[in-house]
Amino acid sequence: AISLCISGYTETSNAYPVFAQQNYANPRAQNGKLACANCHLNQKAIEIESPQAVLPNSIFEVEIKVPYDTSRKQIGANGKSADLNVGGILILPKGFKLAPKNLISEEIKAKNKGVFISPYSTEYDNILVVGPIAGKKHQELIFPILSPDPGKDSTVKYLTYPVYGGGNRGRGQVYPTGEKSNVNVFGASQSGQITEIKTGEKGESTVVITNASGNITSQAIPTGLILTVKEGNLVKADQGLNVNPNAGGFGQEETELVLQNPFRIIGYLTFCFCVLLTQIFLILKKKQFEKVQAAELNF
Repeated sequence: AISLCISGYTETSNAYPVFAQQNYANPRAQNGKLACANCHLNQKAIEIESPQAVLPNSIFEVEIKVPYDTSRKQIGANGKSADLNVGGILILPKGFKLAPKNLISEEIKAKNKGVFISPYSTEYDNILVVGPIAGKKHQELIFPILSPDPGKDSTVKYLTYPVYGGGNRGRGQVYPTGEKSNVNVFGASQSGQITEIKTGEKGESTVVITNASGNITSQAIPTGLILTVKEGNLVKADQGLNVNPNAGGFGQEETELVLQNPFRIIGYLTFCFCVLLTQIFLILKKKQFEKVQAAELNF
């Protein structure tokens, strides 16, 4: 499972990445918005850390930090309180891929124990997704990456590339169909007085509202949500009827990554060595000149 659209309102699910993968061939829109934000409406900050530069055909780590207060709970699809889950998405330049298992160090394997990272699709193997996984244990999502080799792939160049990352904690507010999940504030269907509040067998509520003209409407409130109104209250249209249950949110950031040509590094080091050597010779020559001057003065 992957954490792109952690929604789901069925009792057996926490997240369905297939929602995003079926509806978005590319999870990053032209305006830069990631598909995850279409389901997770609340915004929360994340951090992305990666090396400034990498060599071709090398293994490195990109880390997405998804911090949150671990004491907070979310409402599950079944209406019961549950710990928050987290997930992440990483969009790399073309040619960069998830590192093969046989090339990943034991240290990285230990960090990612119990974490399953997979490509977004067969077409976009440079886009990686992970989650939903337990947020208490995995607020730092580590992606082991294999850089491409321009010597073997002519489509890859030694350039500075953008890297995009997204991280989420908690369930989403909207399904891809546009329907609300139970992680929402449900508003009054019209202005008027609450004449009745019914409670169903599974704990769900129905708020009946009668307006000044005698028109009666009702608003269903899913199981587990806490009402903020009672019978006899006057409400306005779209006024919230329950406490906001949302404890999570989605955030995205971007950074830059340089695919460095090793010959440039060798050339730079050679240049530095030549400059250092020249400076040493100048100092030696100066010392020699000072000795000659001192000898002439003594003479």
